[in-house]
Amino acid sequence: MIGREALWASDGLVARRSARSVALVGTYPPTACGLATFTSNLRLAIVAGRSDWQAGVVRVVDGWEPPPSVEVVGQWVAGDVASLSRSVEVLNSFDEYGLFGGCDGEDVVGLVDGLEVPLVAVLHTALMEPSLHQRNVLESVIEASATVVVQSEAARQRILAVHDKDPDAVVVVPHGAAANFVGPVLADVARPAVLTWGLLGPGKGIEHAITAVARLPRSAAASYIVAGQTHPKVRATCGESYRESLQEQARSLGVGDRVRFDSAYRDWDSLRALVRSVDVVLLPYDSPDQVSSGVLVEAVASGKPVVATRFPHAVEVLADGAGIVVGHGDVDAMAVALESVLCEAGLAGRMAAAARRAAAAMLWPAVGASYRALIDRVITDRVVA
Repeated sequence: MIGREALWASDGLVARRSARSVALVGTYPPTACGLATFTSNLRLAIVAGRSDWQAGVVRVVDGWEPPPSVEVVGQWVAGDVASLSRSVEVLNSFDEYGLFGGCDGEDVVGLVDGLEVPLVAVLHTALMEPSLHQRNVLESVIEASATVVVQSEAARQRILAVHDKDPDAVVVVPHGAAANFVGPVLADVARPAVLTWGLLGPGKGIEHAITAVARLPRSAAASYIVAGQTHPKVRATCGESYRESLQEQARSLGVGDRVRFDSAYRDWDSLRALVRSVDVVLLPYDSPDQVSSGVLVEAVASGKPVVATRFPHAVEVLADGAGIVVGHGDVDAMAVALESVLCEAGLAGRMAAAARRAAAAMLWPAVGASYRALIDRVITDRVVA
């Protein structure tokens, strides 16, 4: 819960310095996961064009590895007390920083207890019904935080409903994305094309998406690209059986030639080119609780029409016309929505324009500025106090 889905920021005892030094703690490239990408992008957004801001990373790893780049100032090996202690020392040498921890994030409590500086916690997950252990871990973090940042208003309302925190201390800053409106497209993408991407595993709703694609009429027949490697934890326990079952489903529904499973690892530029190359992004997720989706934000920042299940972040982001939301597992509604985007005159263009408008507040320059302002406010409040 909290561990691999949290960022923190704080001020040290040198708040009067003209420069700000920030350390982010979390997974970080070359680790291939959405949170590692988020940490990297946020670091760059905070320091972009600002000589008065510096940012380092304490990278969380499963086992010790040589630091991959100069901005990695420390490594926290999950479950290792010695590396946790060293990480606390590194973090206390910075003005502001962010972090990450173990089972339900419980390791983070030890880190919080060792801090000599105030925290700003950034949560990617907000559970409506956390277990007792999850609640205790998160309550420890929230109680220790000067400010809690979430990535949607739905997440903010959930945190306020479930946890005892001053409403003024829970703020929304969007996930962040890079503008991807123009650029070359891939010649091997058969148009019209629908895309879902991300680590593959149960819960992504791909089964429903394949059925919906199979139910499209001939006039809206589209290729469907499922891009992403199998989630490492799924692969470790089940191999590629889940992907293989989806491939068999596509064949049995007669769309095996239209459903393409792209399991190659794509670097950032290649992934962005793939998103530019399709007509619709489909997010068929099963979970009704998702209050933050980096894929959704990236789709909107690419100016793409979106069809998504009714998870909270999608309802919020797509409310002004950038997409269509449907019920979870409702393959008929999903097929109708896809057909509308692909065939209804002018609809895709209107949705793309709405996506561009919605993207403005989500682009990394705006998000970086929001974080800098937030960190400055925390520091100022502490000095005043």
